[in-house]
Amino acid sequence: MTPAPPGPERGPLEADLRGAAIASPQPVASPEPVASPEPVVSVVIPCHDYGHYLPQAVQSVLAQTYPDWELVVVDDGSTDDTAAVARSLIAGHPDRRIRLLSQANAGVSAARNAGIAATTGRYVLPLDADDVIAPTMLERTVAVLDHRPDIAIVSTDVSVFTDDGLPAQALKLPAYDKDLLLRRLIMFYCSLYRREVWQTVGGYAEDMRAGEDWDFWIASAEHGFTAHHLHDALFGARNKDDGLHVEAAENDLAVRARIVAGHPTMFKPVTLAWAQAVLAQDGRECLTDDRAPDDILTRAADMDEFLRVVLALQRTARLQHRHIQRLERELAERGEPVSV
Repeated sequence: MTPAPPGPERGPLEADLRGAAIASPQPVASPEPVASPEPVVSVVIPCHDYGHYLPQAVQSVLAQTYPDWELVVVDDGSTDDTAAVARSLIAGHPDRRIRLLSQANAGVSAARNAGIAATTGRYVLPLDADDVIAPTMLERTVAVLDHRPDIAIVSTDVSVFTDDGLPAQALKLPAYDKDLLLRRLIMFYCSLYRREVWQTVGGYAEDMRAGEDWDFWIASAEHGFTAHHLHDALFGARNKDDGLHVEAAENDLAVRARIVAGHPTMFKPVTLAWAQAVLAQDGRECLTDDRAPDDILTRAADMDEFLRVVLALQRTARLQHRHIQRLERELAERGEPVSV
């Protein structure tokens, strides 16, 4: 097995991730696999040029206390060593159901759809290559779906971590509420759901570069599926200064308009008219247009502005942390005392 890379790219797997194992260079022992003809859970990891993160994501699946799963890594046209890393992980665990699916680069939505289509589990868990899940993630979420036929999706709180060794931050999310979901994203993409949700919705919208998870959840609600939220941080999201989540923040109004226009029966007529107007205007104007049709979108915009400020503060803290570490190394090299 290819070990998780040393240094900052590993991230604090253990920090604030309830039930997570302490990160170490040694592989975490995983439970004995269940010999069933078809797995209960299908975990799908799209990966585009994140081969250096992939071992940690896969290791978090291997460490699950719930063993009846399969894992498909979708190499989405990577130009790095993603395919080689995946093959090494597969070779290192011949007793586990891990496969590699390779395709030309088509984006995260298309990669997720391809991975899910290639699996058979009755429950699906999407996981990005740079994120992780706590060891009890599957056990806790599967138990809800197994005992609650009225529930189709199980979400959890999240632990946000960086590559800089800073303390992870637990992000508490509200209980599931359909009306609140229409105002803002209250469920992360990494939630366990029944396969029929994906089949009924028609998969993730492959023409959306950002916001595809929010669009998917709203489409699920549109078809009558409901969710349950576990107030425990069982999902670890890596916060970086790049990636699609930053693109989504920078194109927030356009993303919202695209989602509203795609689900016209879920929103007020005035909101739909606003969305259509936003999508019809110049792309640059969309990014600065703050004319909201009602107080629902206004409150959502206020929340998004707050989150953007928080992300900016986190970036500043990381830069300061790096600067302090550099100064401490220079002092240590000169033999001068380092005060704490």
